[in-house]
Amino acid sequence: MGTVSVLESEDGRAVKPTGMMGPNGTKLLNWNIRHLIPELFLPPLSVAAFIEDDFNSDYSSLEFENSNLDLMMMMKSEWEKLMAQMKKKGKQVKSTSKVSDITADVETKAATKPKQKRGRSGNRENTPVSRKMPKRAASCTNFKSKPVCLSDKHETIENKKVQVVEEEIAALSLTPGPDDARPNRRLTDFIFHDADGKPQPVEMLEVDDIFISGLILPFEKMEKEKETGVRCEGFGRIEDWSISGYEDGSPVIWVSTDLADYDCIKPAGSYKKLFGLFYEKARSCVEVYKRLSKSSGGIPDLSLDELLASLVRSLSGSKNFPHGASIRDLIVSWGAFIYEQLVGLDDAPNSTDKLFVELPALAALRDESLKKEEFSGMNMPLNGSMNAPLKIGDGEKVNKSKGKVVADEDEDTKLARVLQENENWQSMKQNKRQRHATTSSSKLYIQINEDEIANDYPLPAYYKTSVQETDEYLLFDDFFDTVDPDYLPKSMLHNWSLYNCDSRLISLELLPMKPCADIDVTVFGSGIMTTDDGSGFCFDNEQPSTASGSSAAAQNEDGIPIYLSAIKEWKIEFGSSMIIISIRTDMAWYRLGKPSKQYDLWYQTVLKTARLAIAIITLLKEQTRASKLSFSEVIKRLSEFDKNHPAYISSNPMNVERYVVVHGQIILQQFAEFPDVTIRKCAFVSGLEVKMEERHHTKWTVKKKTIETKQANLNPRAAMGPVVSKRKAMPATTTRFINRIWGEFYSNYLPEEVKEGDSVDVKKDEEEDEPEENEQEDCEEPEEENNTLPAQEPEKPQSALKEKKTRGSKTDIDWVGKAVGKMANGNALYKEAVIRGEVVGLGSSVLVEDSIYYVEYLFEDSDSRKFVHGRLMLSGCETVLGSITNEREVFLTNDCLDFELDDVIQTVTVQIRTVMWGHEHRKANASFDKMDRAKAEDRKSKGLPVEYYCKSLYWPQKGAFFSLKIDKMGLGNGICNSCKIMDDEKKKEVFEVNESKTGFTYMAIEYRVNDFVYVGPHHFDSDERGNETYKSGRNVGLKAYVVCQLIQIESPKNLKRVDPESVVVQVRRFYRPEDLSADKAYRSDIQEVYYSEEMHKLSVSVLEGKCEVKRKTDLSSLNSTYIVDHVFFCERLYDPDKGSLKQLPVNIKLSSLKENLVNEADIRKRKGKSKEGENDIEMTESQQSSVVNNRLPTLDIFAGCGGLSEGLQKAGASVTKWAIEYEQPAGDAFRLNHPDALAFVHNCNVILRAIMTACGDTDDCISTSEAEEMTAKLEEDEIKNLPRPGQVDFINGGPPCQGFSGMNRFNQSTWSKVQCEMILAFLSFAEYFRPKYFLLENVRNFVSFNKGQTFRLTLASLLEMGYQVRFGILEAGAFGVSQSRKRAFIWAASPDEILPEWPEPMHVFASPELKVTLNSNTQFAAVRSTASGAPFRAITVRDTIGELPEVGNGASATTIEYKSEPISWFQKRIRGDASVLTDHISKEMNELNVIRCQRIPKRPGADWRDLPEEKVKLSTGQMVDLIPWCLPNTAKRHNQWKGLFGRLDWEGNFPTSITDPQPMGKVGMCFHPDQDRILTVRECARSQGFPDGYKFSGHIQHKHKQIGNAVPPPLAYALGRKLKEAVEAKHKQLGK
Repeated sequence: MGTVSVLESEDGRAVKPTGMMGPNGTKLLNWNIRHLIPELFLPPLSVAAFIEDDFNSDYSSLEFENSNLDLMMMMKSEWEKLMAQMKKKGKQVKSTSKVSDITADVETKAATKPKQKRGRSGNRENTPVSRKMPKRAASCTNFKSKPVCLSDKHETIENKKVQVVEEEIAALSLTPGPDDARPNRRLTDFIFHDADGKPQPVEMLEVDDIFISGLILPFEKMEKEKETGVRCEGFGRIEDWSISGYEDGSPVIWVSTDLADYDCIKPAGSYKKLFGLFYEKARSCVEVYKRLSKSSGGIPDLSLDELLASLVRSLSGSKNFPHGASIRDLIVSWGAFIYEQLVGLDDAPNSTDKLFVELPALAALRDESLKKEEFSGMNMPLNGSMNAPLKIGDGEKVNKSKGKVVADEDEDTKLARVLQENENWQSMKQNKRQRHATTSSSKLYIQINEDEIANDYPLPAYYKTSVQETDEYLLFDDFFDTVDPDYLPKSMLHNWSLYNCDSRLISLELLPMKPCADIDVTVFGSGIMTTDDGSGFCFDNEQPSTASGSSAAAQNEDGIPIYLSAIKEWKIEFGSSMIIISIRTDMAWYRLGKPSKQYDLWYQTVLKTARLAIAIITLLKEQTRASKLSFSEVIKRLSEFDKNHPAYISSNPMNVERYVVVHGQIILQQFAEFPDVTIRKCAFVSGLEVKMEERHHTKWTVKKKTIETKQANLNPRAAMGPVVSKRKAMPATTTRFINRIWGEFYSNYLPEEVKEGDSVDVKKDEEEDEPEENEQEDCEEPEEENNTLPAQEPEKPQSALKEKKTRGSKTDIDWVGKAVGKMANGNALYKEAVIRGEVVGLGSSVLVEDSIYYVEYLFEDSDSRKFVHGRLMLSGCETVLGSITNEREVFLTNDCLDFELDDVIQTVTVQIRTVMWGHEHRKANASFDKMDRAKAEDRKSKGLPVEYYCKSLYWPQKGAFFSLKIDKMGLGNGICNSCKIMDDEKKKEVFEVNESKTGFTYMAIEYRVNDFVYVGPHHFDSDERGNETYKSGRNVGLKAYVVCQLIQIESPKNLKRVDPESVVVQVRRFYRPEDLSADKAYRSDIQEVYYSEEMHKLSVSVLEGKCEVKRKTDLSSLNSTYIVDHVFFCERLYDPDKGSLKQLPVNIKLSSLKENLVNEADIRKRKGKSKEGENDIEMTESQQSSVVNNRLPTLDIFAGCGGLSEGLQKAGASVTKWAIEYEQPAGDAFRLNHPDALAFVHNCNVILRAIMTACGDTDDCISTSEAEEMTAKLEEDEIKNLPRPGQVDFINGGPPCQGFSGMNRFNQSTWSKVQCEMILAFLSFAEYFRPKYFLLENVRNFVSFNKGQTFRLTLASLLEMGYQVRFGILEAGAFGVSQSRKRAFIWAASPDEILPEWPEPMHVFASPELKVTLNSNTQFAAVRSTASGAPFRAITVRDTIGELPEVGNGASATTIEYKSEPISWFQKRIRGDASVLTDHISKEMNELNVIRCQRIPKRPGADWRDLPEEKVKLSTGQMVDLIPWCLPNTAKRHNQWKGLFGRLDWEGNFPTSITDPQPMGKVGMCFHPDQDRILTVRECARSQGFPDGYKFSGHIQHKHKQIGNAVPPPLAYALGRKLKEAVEAKHKQLGK
C-alpha cells in the first residue's frame, strides 16, 4: 500500500480531490487542478469537497494499490503539459506546482520534487478573482509545514441560533460567499491560539503553529437579524496574514488558512488585549499611508518630524494605546514594520503615487527604528516597543535605500522579540492601571497658610457687581445623574471673581487642587458663562490683563451672568506657550478666561506661581541627572534668572525659597501630574515637601472625586436680590384649556380656580424638569438613528366593574330577535345578544381578557357558535401618548378579530364622541368637558364603573391619529371597514401579469411595455455594497435610481403561480451625467438622462417605481427651483463602449405628450404610505392647477426670516397674511421678503393676550401682569390689524428650538425652559383660533426632550382639541438641499379635513430611516431612507456654491457682481432673476485662526488633526501653538473633535446649518473647500435652499442666525405640496 502526496498550488493551498475512474475502471481520487488555474475553468468549484462514498474521507491517509502509483505519475505528466500550454497562451506561470509529502512512504515509491517551504505569493493582487479586493501588502511567509488533516466529521450542531461545526471546510460551505477562486469570509468573536488552546498574539504565528477559534460569517454583510454565522473551533492553521484598508483609511487585518482568507472583524472579549497591539501596528501603517500617499490626499515629501507629529495626534484617541505611553516612541519602534508593509504595496503602484521605497520620511522612520533596536537590544523601556519587521519572503532581503542586506532572524530571536514586544505592551497597560491607582488613592495634601501668602496679594476687598446673576443650579440642574466629575459639562467663565462666604475676594490658592476631606475653606465665584470656543487662554509670557481673546468673549451677548456654588477643585494645564486654569463645582467645569478688573491682581500671583512651576520643570528636564539636583541648587538657579524672565521672583535666594515654599501646593501639584517619573520623584520635590512641613502647613487627605448630592447654593449672591437671566424672559401666555393639560407637568402656572378675569403672575419653578435624553445632532450620524421615547409600562384599561362577573355556560347566551341578514359566506347576522344578563349590541364595547373591543357585527356560524367581530381599543398608555392622556380615553385601532360571545367577560361603557368643530364652539366644548370631568370624579368617588370615551383612531404604522369614520362603524352588515383597509393594503402586494404579457401590476403600480421605470443602482454595480456604505453623512458614492425603459416581459411557462422573482423583464438602460463623470454631473441638468442601446434582464422585484422620459421641449417647466415630479428629459445618445455622446435620433420615441405625469404617489403607494381612504384620490397636475383660490390664509408664528412661509407659499398651499417674530432683525428680513404680510415684531405672548382681549375673552387668558401691561401699550391700529378667530385657516411655526436642540450646551437654563414653554403659547394660538390645519416644526430632539413629555403633551393637546394628528422626522437633504438637517414635524387637521401625507424624498442622501420608537416597542419612520437610491442624485457642495466669486476672510461688501455664469442645475435655479450677488460676506477670524485655516489641507475631510504640531509667530511677536490646546487634551472623550477647523468636501454635503458658524463650534466644519475663510452668509443661505434674491437683515451675526434658525424652503415646499393635495382632494370630495 502507498500513501498519496497532497498536491499544492503555488500559493500553498491544497488542491481539492474529486472522484474519477482510472484507465482500468479503478475508482480513485483525482486531484482537480481547477483551483490551481481558476481562470481556465468556469464556473469555479464550490469549497465543498466531493468524495466518493466508498472512499475514506480522511484525506491525510488516502491509500491505493501500488500499481496505481503509475497513475499519479501520469497525472503529474498531464499537469506539466497543461503548464506548457499556458505558457504558449501567454499566461504568467512562475513555477510548476509543489508537492508536499504527507508521509515518507511516497518518497520511497515515487520520484517527486524535494520538499519545499509552504508560502504565499509575494503579491496577493495577482490572484484572479471576480471581486476587486482591497489593496493590501503581502506579509510573512516563513512558516513551518503542517500536514493537511481533515476529519470526516461534518455533522452540524444547532446551538441556539449559531451552528457549530468541527471542520473549516464545512463552515465554508455553510456560509455563502462570492464565486471567487478562493473563498473570502468574515471572522468575528475570534481567538488565535496554539495547539494547546492557549491564546497567542498574532505575531506568534512567525514561530509557532497558530490556530483559529471563532464565528465565520459570509463575506457580504447582511442585516443583523438575517445574518447568521457558523462557529468553528481550532481550525487552520494560520498560513499568513496581511493588512488592507489603506484607501478606506481603516485597517483591515486578514488571515489565511489553506482553504480561505478571513477578514478579522472583531476579536473575542478575552482576546482584545492580545490583539490590540497588532491592530495598532496595522492602524499605524494605514495612517502613515494616508499621510504619504498622494492619491489619499497625503504629502509624499513630509519630513519625519512632520509625519510623527501628525501620527501622534491621529492615534492619541485610541483606546488601545496605554495612557501616558509615548505614542511617538511606539511608532518609531514599529518603523521597520511599517516600512516593510508599505514598501510591499509598491508591487502594484498607483500612477499618481511615488514608490514608498523612495519616500525619505518612510526610510527615515525605518532607520530610526533600527537605531533604537541596536541601541536598546532586547531590553525595551516601558514607553516604547522593540519591533523588527515581520519579514516578507524568504532568504536575504536587500535594503533598497541603503543597499544593506538584512538577514532573516532565526526562530529563537523571533520568539524572543515577539515575547519581549508583547511583554512591554502589557507592561504599559499595567503601568497605566497602577499609576491611575496611585494618583487616585488616598494621599496627603499640604495646605497653604493664608498668612504666609498674604504679602503676595492685594489688600482685602469685597466682590461688588450691579449685574443680576443666575444661580448655577438653574443652568445645570439635570446633571446629578453624572457620577464622574470628568464628564461634567464644560464652559468658559469670563469677567470672573472669586470670594468667600462673606463676599471677600479670596485667592484660588487657598483651595486644594484636589478634593480633600475636612476642608475648612469655601470659595465661591461669579462671572459670565459662555461656550468654550478655544479662545481666552493666557500665554505664559504675557500678563493676564492682555489674555488673548478674553475681552471679546467677556462681552459676548450670549453670555449668561451666573454665580457658582462652592468650588471643589481646580487644575492648571500648560503647553509650550500657554497656561490654562480650570475650576470645578458640583455642576460643571469652567475654564477661566479674563478675570474681572477688581480681581485681576489676585489672579496674577497664581499665574506667576504656575509659570514658576513650569520654569522649574524645564530646568530639571535640561539636566542629565535631574533626580540629583537638590532643592537648594534649584533655588539658587531660580535666583539667577534675569528680571525679564516670566518666572523671575527675586535675586535673593532666601526670598525665592520663601516664595517657593509658601506657594508650594501649586508647584507640587504640577510635578505630580508630570508624565516623566524621574521629574515626579526628583530630589527637589522631596526637599520642597520637607520645607513645607517645617512651616507647619496643615495636611489634608485627598479623597476620591465625587459629585455631592444637591443642596442649597450657599453662595452669598443668592441672598442679594432677585435672580433672573440676563435675557428678559416672559413665561407663556396660554388659554385655560392648554394650561389645564400642561399644568400637572409644568408648575409655572396658578391653578385654574383663579378668579376669572384676573391676570396672574407666574410662580417660580419649584420642581425640577426631568433630564433630556440628550441626542446629539451630529453631522455624521451613526449607523441607525432612532428617536426613542422612554418606555412606559403599559396600563391595561380598568375594568368597568371592580370584580369580573363569573362566567356561566354557553346556555346563558342568546340572540335578541331574529337574524337581520347574512354574510357573504352564509353566516347569519344579528343586532344584539344577551350574555349572562348583559346586552351586547352593535356599536357597544366589551371586555375580552384584558382588552376592550368595539363590536362591529354579530354572527352565528354553521356550527351554531355565536361570534363577535370586534376592533381593538387601546388605552392612551398603550399608544405613543404614554401616560399623558386621560385615563378614560381609549383609541380605536384597525386591529380586529372574531371571538366567541362566550369569551366576553362583561360589557364596557365606551362613548363614541365627536367634537363640535370651530372657534365658535370652544366655550361650549369647554363647558361640556368640565361637566364630564366632574361627573367622572363623582362616579370614581362612589366606586362606580369607569365610563370610557373614544374620539380618535390610532394607526401606529402611519404614525398618526385619525378622526373616527362613524358612518362606517358598527353597521352590522358583516363588513368591517378596518378589514377592508387591511385587505386593500394586502392587495398592493398582489402581483399579476396580464394575459398578453404586455404588462403587470406590482406593488399597486401598473407597468406596461415601453414604460419608464426605476431600478436600484446596486443592480448595475460590480460592488453591491458600494451604494450602502457612506462616511459620516457624506453622500460620496451614493447613487440615484437607474432609469430604464421596459422593453419585454418574460414569464415562465411551466410555473403554476408567478411571482416577482420568477418574472424577468428586459430593460433598456438610460445613463445619467453622473455615470460619466462628476464634472459632467456638475455641468448638466439633474433631470437629464442619456439614451443607450444597453439591455439588461432583471427580475420584476428590483423595480422601484415609474417615471417619465420626454424630449426637453416637451417639459412643462424647467425653471422651477424645486423638483417634485418623476420626469426626465433625453436629448443625447450615449455609447458606453466608446464613451461618446451623440444627438438623439428623431425617430426614437419617448413618452407620449398625452400621458399624465407620474408623481410620487406611485412610489408612495408602493411603500405603503397611503392614508386611510386615500386610494380613491388621484390628483393630476391639471386638476391641481384648476383650483386657484384654495390658498389657506395663514398665520406664521416664530416666523424668523420666513423660510417656512417661503416654501409653503411657493407650493401654492397657503398665503401668509400675518407673522409674529420677536427678534427685530429677523422680523425686518421677513418684511423684506413678504411685503404683503402683516409682520408683528413683538413677543407672541403679548400678541395672544391682545387678540383675546380685543375679542372679549380675557377671562380665558392666563398671562403675566407684564404681558398685560405690554398689551395696554400697543397702538390701536396695530391691534386692529391683528388676526381674529375665523380669519385664519392655517397656523404654522417652529417654537424656539434652543431648549430642545442637542447643539445647545445650555439647554437646561431658565431662558431655555421658558423658550420650551413657548410651545404652550403656540398651542394656545391653535386652541383659540381652531384653524383647519396646523404645522409644528422643531429639531429632531423635540421628540425625546424632557423624557418625551413635551412631545407627548403636544400630541395630547391637539387630540384633546379634536384634531387629527400625524408626526414624523424628515431629512432636509433628501428634499433638494446639500445639507444634513433632520427636523421633527407634527401635522394637525380638523376632523372634517384630510390629514396631509408626508412628501416622498426625491434625492439620494446619506441618512438612515429616521424612526420614532413608539411606546409599544414598534418603530415608525415617516419616509424611507434614500441612502440606497432615490429618483435624483444628491446636491453637492460644488453644485451649491461652486461658481460664487472668491472672497477673503472678513469680506464685508454686501453687494458684488457674480463674475461668472451659473454652471450647475442648482445654481441656475437658485439665482433666479438676481442680477447681483448679495450677502457674500464672511465672518472675520482672528490672526491665529486665519493661520490655522491656511494650514488646513485643501482636501476632503481635513480638519484640526491635520495641523502640524508646531508654533507660529503672530504679528504681535507672540509664539503660540498652532493646535488649540483643548483639542488634543480632550479628544479621547469627544470623538477626536472630528470636523473642528474642518473643510467642506466639494463632492459632499454641508453639515447642519447653525446660527453662528465658527471653527471651534459644535459644527466646526465651516471652512470653504478651497478658500481660507469661513463660509459666507450667502453660501450658508444656499445650503438651506434660499434663493439668491432672498434678503436678510442686520449685521453678519444676525444674518447667520436667521439662516440657521430657518426651515429650508425646499423642505417647506415639499410639505406645502402635500397640504395643497389634501385641500384640493377635500374640495373634490365636496364637488367644488
